[in-house]
Amino acid sequence: MKRLALLAGLALALAMPAFAATESGGADPIIFRLGIFVLAIFVGYYVVWSVTPALHTPLMAVTNAISSVIIVGALIASVAGSGQEMTSDLWISKGMGGVAVALASVNIFGGFLVTRRMLAMYKKKEKPAAKPNAQ
Repeated sequence: MKRLALLAGLALALAMPAFAATESGGADPIIFRLGIFVLAIFVGYYVVWSVTPALHTPLMAVTNAISSVIIVGALIASVAGSGQEMTSDLWISKGMGGVAVALASVNIFGGFLVTRRMLAMYKKKEKPAAKPNAQ
C-alpha cells in the first residue's frame, strides 16, 4: 500500500508540468504549486512515519519551533497596512493573519502537552511508601 501511494505521488509530481501547461507555453502557477504541495504531503508522510519512536519527542520540539516561526509571519500579516485605508484586501490579510496566529498557537500548545506526556512515559515510576501497620 505504501509503495502504491509513493508511486502515485511521484507520478503526479512528474505529470504536474503537463497539467500546468497553458496556451502561452508557460506553467499555470496554481497547478504547479498544487503539485509541490502534493509532493510535500507524500514526502512528509514518509519522513514522519519512518522516524523511530525514540526520536518522536525531538521531532515534536522541532515542530513547535516551526510553528513559532509561523506565528511571527502571521503577526506580520495581521498588522499589515497600518496607517492605510482599510480596503477589503487589507481586511482579508488581517483576518487570515489572525486565524493563522490562532491555529499556530493551538499547534504549539498542543505540541507542548503531547511532548510533556511523552516525556512522562520515560520517567521511572515511584513506588508508594510502605504504610506502617497501625495496631
